[in-house]
Amino acid sequence: MLHKMNLQPGPYKMIERGTKTIEMRLYDEKRQKINIGDVIEFTNDATKETLNAKVLNLHRYKTFGELYLKFEKEKLGYESDDIAKPEDMEQYYSKEKIEEFGVVGIEIEVIR
Repeated sequence: MLHKMNLQPGPYKMIERGTKTIEMRLYDEKRQKINIGDVIEFTNDATKETLNAKVLNLHRYKTFGELYLKFEKEKLGYESDDIAKPEDMEQYYSKEKIEEFGVVGIEIEVIR
């Protein structure tokens, strides 16, 4: 199955380079349809270029804090000198939505 997701330019480039291998999302109705082996088409919000990635694994947690503890920050889309904070995800998702749905780390590999 093919899923479509938009990304800001920074995370898009990190996925394209292969350094960001975990896409963090709310585990809402849309993401609950994703299965291992599916393909996600990511669109760069700025340039509208696209790339496809295969879903290798799904890592479900109650909070982004739990997810952040399990993976190196570079895999989550941070540079090595960045401070990775779960609160960063609150710019995309409210605390209420996170509590309602939980979160998912979608492990991906770019299809070349």
